[in-house]
Amino acid sequence: MKIELSLQAGFCYGVRRSVDGLNELLAAGQRLTMLGPLIHNPQVVDRFLQRGARLAMTADEIQEGIVVVASHGTSPSVLAELAARGLAVADLSCPDVAKVHQRAAEHDGALILVGERDHPELLATRAWAKGEVFFIENESAVENLPASLSSPLVLAQTTFIRSHFLRIVEALRARYPEIEVFDSICPATSARQRAAAELAARVDLMLVLGSRQSANTQRLFETSKRLCERSYLIASPQELEGIPFRREDHVGITAGASTPDEIIKEVVTRMSELDKNLPNPTDEPATEETAAFEQPTAPASIEEVVAAEEDAAGSDPGAEPEFAAAFEQTMVSIRPGLTVTGTVVQVTEGEVCVNIGYKSDGLIPRAELTTSENPLEAYKIGDEIEVEVVKVNDGEGNVLLSQKNIVNRKTWDSLVEKFENNEYIEGVGQSVVKGGLLVDVQGIRTFVPASQLSERYVEKIDQFIGKELRLKVIEADRQKRRLVASRKAVLAEESAEKKAVAWEKLEVGKVVQGVVRRLTDFGAFVDLGGVDGLIHITDLSWGRVKHPSVIVKPGEELEVLILALDRERERISLGLKQTKPKPWETATVNYPAGSIVEGKVVRIVPFGAFVELEPGLDGLVHISQVAEERIAKVEDRLTIGDTVRVRVLDVNPDTKRISLSIRQTDSYGEGTELPEGDEGLEFADLPPEEIEEIEEVDGAEEEIAAAESEEGEEEV
Repeated sequence: MKIELSLQAGFCYGVRRSVDGLNELLAAGQRLTMLGPLIHNPQVVDRFLQRGARLAMTADEIQEGIVVVASHGTSPSVLAELAARGLAVADLSCPDVAKVHQRAAEHDGALILVGERDHPELLATRAWAKGEVFFIENESAVENLPASLSSPLVLAQTTFIRSHFLRIVEALRARYPEIEVFDSICPATSARQRAAAELAARVDLMLVLGSRQSANTQRLFETSKRLCERSYLIASPQELEGIPFRREDHVGITAGASTPDEIIKEVVTRMSELDKNLPNPTDEPATEETAAFEQPTAPASIEEVVAAEEDAAGSDPGAEPEFAAAFEQTMVSIRPGLTVTGTVVQVTEGEVCVNIGYKSDGLIPRAELTTSENPLEAYKIGDEIEVEVVKVNDGEGNVLLSQKNIVNRKTWDSLVEKFENNEYIEGVGQSVVKGGLLVDVQGIRTFVPASQLSERYVEKIDQFIGKELRLKVIEADRQKRRLVASRKAVLAEESAEKKAVAWEKLEVGKVVQGVVRRLTDFGAFVDLGGVDGLIHITDLSWGRVKHPSVIVKPGEELEVLILALDRERERISLGLKQTKPKPWETATVNYPAGSIVEGKVVRIVPFGAFVELEPGLDGLVHISQVAEERIAKVEDRLTIGDTVRVRVLDVNPDTKRISLSIRQTDSYGEGTELPEGDEGLEFADLPPEEIEEIEEVDGAEEEIAAAESEEGEEEV
């Protein structure tokens, strides 16, 4: 058995809105009373009652809580009474029905209502009217109306068959040429009827689901019955048991506007189970009864189906009354993607209804509006807004509109233009995905690969979530509206720009400000404002330095001297020690003969010990000046690293030699002239072999410094 569901089946927009609204109120724990059944479906109403909602047929029965206005609406007098009694009202009436009531309230003349006289919707419409009201259900009833009416206006029940309505309007125009017509029939009704007719024409058996009290469901059944003899109206899945299905049947299913999705799903599920138990078709010759039963019961083509439906309704197939043609000519032609300007005609918390000049108004769901505010606060009736047509028919006969699509399209065009003009864009990190980061750029999701987040490897991509990022679009897929962007490209261009500016300001011999960025074994890199320079370890201090961290720290601000510039290789050599005086230039001033100072033992040789007075300035304490008594080895009294008090015996800047004494620091006070014969040894007085050894040590120091300088240059 093949099962096919009509494309237009189940809740219409207005019913779904009412049901969803009541579900939300119940979920919020509100105490609710329905003023009449919410929709024409006892099963749905019973479920609401089981969940705690109450049902009252008149306003007098309600004493407390929130009063829920049903989908068919109610009269203004009832609303006034509820307000006077201080009762809160949740208006869940269908927006299309509300428009009919509003139109009736605005009209001052006679009102002709087309539809079922006792239908709740028309009864409520009559209550909104100011003048005389007349009910008619068919063309023949037009003759019973008065010969003349004051400014007549015709309105239809929203679920009335359009073809019937058009014929009635034609008859009314013949009687009242000045009559005004308001086409209030819900587009979903016509779409549902047509879809049911098309399906019934193709199947062996037709099921119409819905309440027997629903006029909409009854009309669906009548249409199906005319085109498929084996048509059945069922109110619940349990009623399937009595229907004679056959294994070879092609079964069509449609449902009235008040039939919930769960009932449709349950019917389909039960039929699938029934199919398993049906006997297989036999090869026995068909009897006269079964042969007649198997004859096609409907036209073969869609066009014939529609014509047959119109014939059954009593109209001329393929030709609508002149009124319909004239009415259609006043309507705009729309298609998905079209941008139009419309006027707001109704606003609710969940959507905005817009008149776009089409046969039915368009709906903008809250999610498709450009503001996050409550629509009731952001929009007013009469506002003109630009919208895009998303669907001409959303499945319920409604035109679906969007404001966001227009904004997104304009945003997309702007971003593509920036891509083509090589301009930057800005966005906020949204979430980490495989391979990179998603960034929200004015509502457009943009992908930034992990390799494009920074000029260096990024270990934790989530550090960019919530941060504003400047990006450059590197790929734009116009068909899929996808962007791929790079932060790395922006950083590289900004860095290049800063470098260009910085290089213009650099000159050899100029002292500039910088910040220490990182240290290596061979020196310190200093940021000069967009470009880095290197202070080699030998240029950090006039003295010997084991590691740059002894002299500077990352983040420290320095004044440095530009020693050399290599623009082609982008190399900058800096000096820190060069910004300070050379120790030997001030040695005679800082360390006059006879002064007593402190120093640190840095080297021990057989003939004495070298004591550092300051970085780059060492003096020699000869072995004879280490102690009062004669010693055989310097190591017997001194150790490298010792801090000692010494007397300056002699300073010679030309030969870069300083003679020091430890033993004479206590014998004579500072500044005291030494007795003749106790001045200590001059370097010139040292034995030749000791002078040669001193010079060899000094030469080795210079070679080491030069080698370290070359090594650092190679590493850079």
